Amino acid sequence: MPDQRQITTISRRRFLRQGLATAAGFAGLSVFSSCRSAAQYVQSVSTKYGFPVKDRLGILNLPEGFSYRIISRAGDRMSDGLVVPGLADGMAAFSGGSNQTILVRNHEINHNAGGNIGPFGNENELVSSDILMAAFDAGFGSPCLGGTTTVVLNSGTLEVEREFLSLVGTVRNCAGGPTPWNSWITCEETDVRKDHRCEKDHGYAFDVRASDDGQLQAARPILPMGRFYREAVAVHPATSIVYQTEDKEDGLFYRYIPSNPDDLHAGGRTQALAIVDRPRTDTRNWNSMDVPREQKMPVEWIDIEDVHNPDNDLRYRGYSAGAARFARAEGIWYANDVIYFACTNGGLQKKGQIWKYYPSFNEGTAQESEAPPAVELFIQADKPSIIENADNLTVAPWGDLIVCEDGPGKQNLVGVTPAGSIYPFAENAVSTSEFAGATFSPDGRVLFVNIQAEGLTFAITGPWV
Repeated sequence: MPDQRQITTISRRRFLRQGLATAAGFAGLSVFSSCRSAAQYVQSVSTKYGFPVKDRLGILNLPEGFSYRIISRAGDRMSDGLVVPGLADGMAAFSGGSNQTILVRNHEINHNAGGNIGPFGNENELVSSDILMAAFDAGFGSPCLGGTTTVVLNSGTLEVEREFLSLVGTVRNCAGGPTPWNSWITCEETDVRKDHRCEKDHGYAFDVRASDDGQLQAARPILPMGRFYREAVAVHPATSIVYQTEDKEDGLFYRYIPSNPDDLHAGGRTQALAIVDRPRTDTRNWNSMDVPREQKMPVEWIDIEDVHNPDNDLRYRGYSAGAARFARAEGIWYANDVIYFACTNGGLQKKGQIWKYYPSFNEGTAQESEAPPAVELFIQADKPSIIENADNLTVAPWGDLIVCEDGPGKQNLVGVTPAGSIYPFAENAVSTSEFAGATFSPDGRVLFVNIQAEGLTFAITGPWV
């Protein structure tokens, strides 16, 4: 492995020397079907930045003119004396003081994982009484190892100034979402119940401040938002309504309307999305195009009770009441008054979908039905595949989506323009592990992303347009 401050820049001379060989190499990426040539691919989608060029270090292939820096890797020591945990997943970037960028990053570590992947050493020898007190689930002295870390960088040089554990005692922190109040809502992708390993039930969301103070925060679940096999959230800034995805093949799409927009813990209403005049719509399109692309469908929202979900039947109760069913809804992001979310195995070939949700002018109020919100199938990756199993996603400041693939074989970062044109951006050259946590710096200059299995966090810069 190179030094973690190593910067790799791809030269134009090497790009020209590789020429067609590079394009042919990209034909092996998962955005191709087995019967598709590179030429066909070029004709059907955009090549906005050009094809990724082979990285001489064999880690991350990027288009000509782009470069990366590894800013963090699993197993390294952090500023608080703990160890960078493995399985980095969703994250977001925030502005800090004194020219700082603050990354809050998830770690998708299971409740029964060994200590060698967590922050406390191989035998959890670094666990302290203060850590047990701050943990959501102290695990009878061996806390659950999921949670978040925070990385504080100099915005100009991208040098790491501080890195520390910011939340612990949770399980499988997969994705989440940034809030308008400068925090990261992290989500547990699990419905595990308390047992001999866990002192508490799991499947909750937690609000983590984007802070540079180096402190572990007390883990407090947002109980009124419900307990389920959750994935990610997006917050509507005008109302503080929280939209939530559920990573189940028969999952629902939820929203939480807080009674007090300034305090998500104070209670509120949890609802599931339903298509107007089409109760129990199956949006998955597994057998036929029941839901066509680029057709806005008005929606309504169904109240769901007993959101603590002791029987793990929230999605069944919602569907019975008329809610629409989605195929493993995962990444979600708010931008320009549209909420984008990915359904990882939707579509005829189960290669994934990307949806748009359009909030109402009267979102969450009694007048909502006068100008109802709508949902639209934006992208469906059918044969031949164009994006394979979209997972985490983010929206660039100029409006493009950057999508993390999580399918078989090689994994890529793929761009989607607002008009739906798709282009390759980056290729994982070190493994077949998924990309995760794509997010832009507040100034739009840097794309941060993880390669999960290797526990690598990258800062990518280049000629963004």
